[in-house]
Order: sequence, then C-alpha cells, then structure tokens
Amino acid sequence: MKKVYPSAKAALDGIVHDGQLMAVGGFGLCGIPEALIAALRDAGTKNLTVISNNAGVDGFGLGQLLETRQIRKMISSYVGENKEFERQYLAGELELEFTPQGTLAEKLRAGGAGIPAFFTRTGVGTLVAEGKELRVFDGHTYVMEHSLVPDVSLVKAWKADVSGNLVFRRTARNFNPAVAMAGRTTVVEVEEILPLGALDPDAIHLPGIYVHRIVLNAAPEKRIEKRTVRA
Repeated sequence: MKKVYPSAKAALDGIVHDGQLMAVGGFGLCGIPEALIAALRDAGTKNLTVISNNAGVDGFGLGQLLETRQIRKMISSYVGENKEFERQYLAGELELEFTPQGTLAEKLRAGGAGIPAFFTRTGVGTLVAEGKELRVFDGHTYVMEHSLVPDVSLVKAWKADVSGNLVFRRTARNFNPAVAMAGRTTVVEVEEILPLGALDPDAIHLPGIYVHRIVLNAAPEKRIEKRTVRA
C-alpha cells in the first residue's frame, strides 16, 4: 500500500468531510502539522469538531480554521493566545469541551489502544465531572472519561520511512504519537522521507501500522509562539 502523497492537498483528498471529528497534534506552535492545516483550510471543510491541546494563534495553525469559521467545536485543554477563539466563544459561536491536559492525552491514548473508557480522579468535584459517572475505588472517587477516536488525525513528525514508521524530534513529539494512534485515518506531515530500512528499529517512536498517508514538508515555518529578548 503506497502511503506517500505528492502534496498536503492530495493527502487529504477523499478522507476529510464536513462534520467530522478530527484530532490535530502539537503543543502551542511546537510540532503542529502546518501544511496539513493549511490544506484543510483551503479545502473549505466545515462544521468540524477538533481535538487539540490548544487552538493555535491568530492567523496561524488552527487559528486559520477559526478565522474561516470551519471549526464548530474544540476539545482542548488550553485556549489562550488566540483572540479570535475568545471572541467566538464569548459570542456563543464556538463550542468548547474543556478537558484537563492529562485526561485529554489519556483519552487519545486509550482510543488508540481500543479502550472505550477509563476512570481518573482528575476533575472530581469540578465542572469537568458534571453529568459523568462517578465510582469509588479504595476510598477515592473517580470520574469515568470516554476515549476519543477521531475520524481523521493530522500529525507532525520529523522523519518517516515509506512504510510510515515515525521519528519525532524532541518536544515536538508532545501529543503527536497519541493523536496518530487514535485516528481511524492518520495523515502525517514530515520533514524527511526515507527508504524502508533506513531507520534504526530502536529509534522508531511510532510504528507505521498507525499511519495511512504521508506528505513531505521539508521546510516548515516553525514559528516561535512567544519570543523574549533583552531590551
């Protein structure tokens, strides 16, 4: 099965549709699939529910999809740094399912592992637990959280071979492996594509069984979210 596609647009053709549940890797602007997000913007796909740690910044990353009003709902753990997100949410134009960061990571990991739900103490006694099943284990109350299995996952990795075995670079690994595992169809943007056998098996972070499509973006922009310098 050929996994390498000639462009981000081609990699999304036929798999993205209005109203889908979609997961996007990254943390802030670190390790975001820039080219795939831009291609999704250009495709005009709308009414999306997007799972991501955060929603980019104004005009970049997922912020682009907010500006074009393609996102109906965000499932996130952090929503700062984006004025358009704030405006839409406060105006009632954007739904938000606020999820603790560790819980969000586990919801994705569990989805990729075929685990439909799990119990956690995080959020007990807060708004996070409202309407959810509670259960006591060893004298402690836990809340049941359902896992997440997105229709499509968009992922950023550093290197891939043609079979989709992935290597992530340092902190850009962040949510990307869990997002890749969880997706029913996973599309990965990488900076280098290598022949089969070129990657040391011990260096592979995620096996290609989780990857369906690969696209090369050899020179991503990699913006710095907040630059701090001396006066």
